[in-house]
Amino acid sequence: MTTGDRINATLFPISSFGNTITIRKFRRDPWTAAELIENKTISLRMMSILWLAVQYEMSIIFSGGTGSGKTTLMNAVMSLLPANQRIISIEDTREINLPEYLHWVPLTTREANNEGKGEIKMLDLLVNSLRMRPDYIIVGEIRRGPEAEVLFEALHTGHTVYSTVHADTAVQTIKRLTNEPINIPNSMIESLPLIVVMFRHRKKRIRRVLEISEVYSTLTGSEEEVTANTMFKWNARSDSFEDINQSIRFFEELKMHTGMNEKELEEDLKEKEKVLDYMVKKKIFGVNSVGDIVNEYYLRKDELLKKIRDNK
Repeated sequence: MTTGDRINATLFPISSFGNTITIRKFRRDPWTAAELIENKTISLRMMSILWLAVQYEMSIIFSGGTGSGKTTLMNAVMSLLPANQRIISIEDTREINLPEYLHWVPLTTREANNEGKGEIKMLDLLVNSLRMRPDYIIVGEIRRGPEAEVLFEALHTGHTVYSTVHADTAVQTIKRLTNEPINIPNSMIESLPLIVVMFRHRKKRIRRVLEISEVYSTLTGSEEEVTANTMFKWNARSDSFEDINQSIRFFEELKMHTGMNEKELEEDLKEKEKVLDYMVKKKIFGVNSVGDIVNEYYLRKDELLKKIRDNK
């Protein structure tokens, strides 16, 4: 469906208690970064770091269980992208919904017709997207090895990519990507900077960012092992987010790519926190309204920060 809603039906006698129909409806107004901060899905600091990552073209995999909100979070973070970049999204069913001002080309797969012809697979779109000179590539979900291989090859050759995968922790995400059926080599996984894990607490009926981790490699004997360094983690007991470990790789790569030092990066993060906090306090939650302020940040940052200071 064009709205992204999904319908599934089962019929008797396969459904032995009778026919069923399941409708999965999606929110007409997508969740935005400000809303997710406001409802405590993610902290202000963590969202600012993800904003910093996407601004400076650091790739991210969003993982989590079914219905945990990984696509919702990815969509919210993608709304923080700069307007002068070309974005290609590839999905089976349209779920991504970005601000109008972005240079965005959404692509969706197509099933074969009754004669078995005309099928367009995600792999076909992914290969084709590399010919479209994208600055950012968004893939709805990594399911199979060939798709993942092309995606990580794009990442390895300098493209910035974002996607989702089913896994419950950052370590499990790495294992899922490096083992069958996806089976990506360790040397390619190393090119992925960040993994963000979503968690759905069914009893409390809440969704939280479980952890933000960076991917790094260590030597175990003579073998190189790829693992995760968790920087932020959700504490279920206190329903709060905690700084767990210092960054090993993420900020060093940012300093190398941007030329900024540690103090300048911290100032950049503080500015982003002010902008996000302003949107939360003023309840600026619409995807295009958030997009307008983000665009203003990129074009006239000093003017925007002055308006925020003056509470205009």
